[in-house]
Amino acid sequence: MITYAATLDVPRHVAEFLARLLAGRRCRIGTPRRSRALGPFRQAVLVLRWFRRGSCVHCLARDTGISQATGYRYLHEGIDVLAEQAPDLHQVLAECRNRGMNHLVLDGTLIQCDRIAGTHLNAEGRAVDTWYSAKNKAFGANVQFLAAPDGTPLWVSDAEPGSVPDITAARTHCLPALYKAAADGLPTLADSGYQGAGIGIHHPFKKPRGGSHLRFHSDTQTRNALLRGVRALGERAAAELKERWRTLKHITLSPNRIGAITKATLVLNNTWR
Repeated sequence: MITYAATLDVPRHVAEFLARLLAGRRCRIGTPRRSRALGPFRQAVLVLRWFRRGSCVHCLARDTGISQATGYRYLHEGIDVLAEQAPDLHQVLAECRNRGMNHLVLDGTLIQCDRIAGTHLNAEGRAVDTWYSAKNKAFGANVQFLAAPDGTPLWVSDAEPGSVPDITAARTHCLPALYKAAADGLPTLADSGYQGAGIGIHHPFKKPRGGSHLRFHSDTQTRNALLRGVRALGERAAAELKERWRTLKHITLSPNRIGAITKATLVLNNTWR
């Protein structure tokens, strides 16, 4: 066996923040002192290694001298205490209005996972894979993001199966609140996948099906170009979370945990910032 030293490239205050949350949970559920294999800080490091590097839980458990089952339990515990700290949508919108933001950016992304069994009938009556995204040609879950104009991630939704389109997921999780925000002077910019989202959700218009470029009015093309230019910075929110917390690139846990995992990464990201 060869041993070597390693460094986790996460600010110490992020690990201390998570350790305090874990210690608080142990107090709430009445865990006796020194009854755990790992203390709160070492458990926090295990959880952060998984989020930051996407390491396999078996390797994390082996490195800390605990069983694989205990490693999974510690990981899920860390995900839960972080997800509980995720900001509420209405709270985020109120804060954005108080900070004087002139718009928000709405976008959706696919959090990929292993292939999952499960089918449903689509609108045409054909059986399709529930978790398969035809748009991305991969299995995963659809998560909606709200970002500040500079691309700072502000809010993430619960996860929907990958076959659910962005517009449907947005109607379920955030559009009603965004309508109210738009009426109060805080519009939302989105991509063309949200066409038909409603008043206050500004998006580029798609070229008419079967229509030539000449029939696509120049005013519409100019409007689309302006919207894409203003929205461009805001669309980096999902990329920032996926690149900083690499476990979001491919999750091997149950897909039902993807929503909680994404919310946990948002909390970690906000703490890092």
